[in-house]
Amino acid sequence: MARRKRIGRREFVKQGAALVAGAAFPFIIPSTALGLRGRPSPSNRLTMGVIGNGGMGIGDMKSFLWHDRVQVVAVCDVDRPHREEAKGVVEKHYAERSAAAAFKGVDVYNDFREVLARDDIDLVCIATPDHWHVPISVAAAKAGKDIYCEKPLTRTVAEGRTLSDTIRRTGRVLQVGSQQRSDRRFRLACELVRNGRIGRLSTVRVYLPGGNQTGLHPPEPVPEGFDYDMWLGPAPWAPYAKERCHYNWRHQWDYAGGKLADWGAHHLDIAQWAMGLERSGPIGIEGTAEWPREGLWDMPVHYEVTYRYANGVTVIAKDREDYGVMFEGTAGSVWVTRDTIRTDPASLAKIRFGPGEVRLYESTWHHGNFIDCVLGRREPVAPAEVGHRSASVCHLGNIALRLGRRLRWDPDRERFVNDPEADRWLARAYRAPWRI
Repeated sequence: MARRKRIGRREFVKQGAALVAGAAFPFIIPSTALGLRGRPSPSNRLTMGVIGNGGMGIGDMKSFLWHDRVQVVAVCDVDRPHREEAKGVVEKHYAERSAAAAFKGVDVYNDFREVLARDDIDLVCIATPDHWHVPISVAAAKAGKDIYCEKPLTRTVAEGRTLSDTIRRTGRVLQVGSQQRSDRRFRLACELVRNGRIGRLSTVRVYLPGGNQTGLHPPEPVPEGFDYDMWLGPAPWAPYAKERCHYNWRHQWDYAGGKLADWGAHHLDIAQWAMGLERSGPIGIEGTAEWPREGLWDMPVHYEVTYRYANGVTVIAKDREDYGVMFEGTAGSVWVTRDTIRTDPASLAKIRFGPGEVRLYESTWHHGNFIDCVLGRREPVAPAEVGHRSASVCHLGNIALRLGRRLRWDPDRERFVNDPEADRWLARAYRAPWRI
């Protein structure tokens, strides 16, 4: 497909960086600051390719469509109906915003490498199954793209270290889709804990969804328009079955980490943020699980994992219907979910922090924070190293469940303590020809 000529966009990014270089908090540069009226012209917008056009991909894309500094110019998915739906969403949105009868200008791809090869694309949004997150993100960083990647950021601990190091080495901006970090309730809960308002923290209870199980599913013909071999990518080859793929990949070890990773990447991330250990990890892990008796899905249906941290805090992650995070201290507690925060004593929820107290990174729009940080060339609220560490906690829990015994972990070396058998679970082989 023909590449668009872009005039002044790279210069625009540099100007934006200069304008926000000294800012303490995220904000969006108004059009008037750049001598523009209304929405910036196409040549002054950051161009984006959206890779992975399923439920989360469409959701993320819709948020970016409303950002005045972003122009979605490409969509990519291995499933034709998904990418055609995404193309329709983009064209309808831009047609309505411009009051035009129709809008054409979105390129469609099956192979993410074609998106990354375009030098007129600045950003990528990655919302593929988990086993593709790191290979695409590493390739994107090496191609000079800034990255918004869905959580959990990784499928293994080793992948996370590679990606975080790559982001640091290339100087790219990566935002993990851990949007709870841009929610005032979770930020307040973490600030209450950090400032000792519930006394000395002793226990964090993290409640997550339980897993699912299904029956045996014989091989089926691959649907027309679905590039199944590309969907598998670096994962082991397996025969196609509908229950293996869209959404259901979350319940399978070859592609993801079950609900412990799916939601743990959110709530365990908050637990570590509150402790100030978001760039570290536990020192001990043990747990129990109820596994599917048979069937295609092979991740725990019910589970409980206990993490011990060097600061003396115990974090207990288990499945329960009403999921959220409970912080228990010697002088009170905080319960926080996506729609409520409840404190004991109740007055803590309305507290005002004084000078010198800990205030955490304030972001009110996760996707907007990413764009601000791209323009300012600074670290977002959910950067690669934090995303790696948050995902690693989930992976460590899954390894302990699979081995069925207590493990000791060195968060500095990112290795188990005197346990070569457990260390072998920190990485997984890639199916040729894929590698990072």
